[in-house]
Amino acid sequence: MKLKRMPLKNALKIMLLIVVVFSLSWISNWYDGKVSPSIEDVSSGNVDIAVAYVAGGCFWCTESDFEKLEGVSKAVSGYMGGEVENPSYNMVVQGNTGHREMVKVYYDPNIITYRRLVLELLRETDPTDPGGSFYDRGYQYTSAIYYLTESERQIAEDVIAEVESRNIFDKPIVTAVEPAGIFWIAEDYHQDFSKDSTIRYNVYRKGSGRDAFIRSIWGSGEYDDLFEDTDLDYDNKWANYQKPEDDKLKEILTPLQYKITQKEGTEKPFDNEYWNNHDEGIYVDIVSGEPLFSSTDKFDSGTGWPSFLKPININFVTEHDDYKLIVKRTEIRSKYADSHLGHIILDGPESNDYIRYCMNSAALKFIPKDELENEGLEEYLYLFE
Repeated sequence: MKLKRMPLKNALKIMLLIVVVFSLSWISNWYDGKVSPSIEDVSSGNVDIAVAYVAGGCFWCTESDFEKLEGVSKAVSGYMGGEVENPSYNMVVQGNTGHREMVKVYYDPNIITYRRLVLELLRETDPTDPGGSFYDRGYQYTSAIYYLTESERQIAEDVIAEVESRNIFDKPIVTAVEPAGIFWIAEDYHQDFSKDSTIRYNVYRKGSGRDAFIRSIWGSGEYDDLFEDTDLDYDNKWANYQKPEDDKLKEILTPLQYKITQKEGTEKPFDNEYWNNHDEGIYVDIVSGEPLFSSTDKFDSGTGWPSFLKPININFVTEHDDYKLIVKRTEIRSKYADSHLGHIILDGPESNDYIRYCMNSAALKFIPKDELENEGLEEYLYLFE
């Protein structure tokens, strides 16, 4: 029996139909965030906010856990660690791109420390699992801390050693500590998944066994003291600072610096070191070195003195009533060295509630951005990201 050949026209129609169906399916997956490529994070950030990069298995869970912390403004899901550019979710979950699912955490270092964030990662996953995270298996789901500075690396390693010394887990902690690379922002479908797809997220999370494991380790409250964030970074370095005796201060300070910082003097406008300084960096106390102001908050007030919108950290300065000119003014002093710095003057920008921190150059020392790490102040590099 001789078979009839399908007319070419019909064959083309079938092929076209197959192409259309495949294309619609692929577009649907793209929309769902399944195969669409991620995009490189090129955000410049907010000068008041720091960032941390952590991987804790499923990024839906890690994102949700960190956004519950006081001092964390948001967490963004993404990928890091591999060499493939613009990896898609479908590529990463196969486990052959070298990326991990992870999150970028935006936090206020005045409220929560980097140490506390590292501890949270160890609490919200199983840091002893070298093969994945709960029932998500593979390198792409292993836990990691991606550090930006040597200070962050040291903090991460110290925290891991601290937890290990408490014998909290039955097995060694294997959470990786690696330098941060390019952060690829995951598809929109994955962002805020716990909020936008709550039912699906809750079913997944309960089924994964994550919460049951966390309760089994931390539920007794036996280790709650680890998470007390009473030692913010600024207290660690300056809380025990001892101000030199007056005779010593006269030796280490110039006459003008001594007059300004110890006798509440005022230098001449337009005739001081920093009034017209426009370089990137931070200004520290001339006596103690405690960080006070950032170039990112410095502006030209037209007065001839260094003027700032605000301190780097309000905890580094103290305010005092000053009636030396009869009219009440607010004197600003450094917290630990108790140096007289200047005053708050209410002639600043309207957008800043007219507040201007009018400082004396002689009370300050400028540390350029490129020298912060050498000066042990690398935690303030976030101001310039």
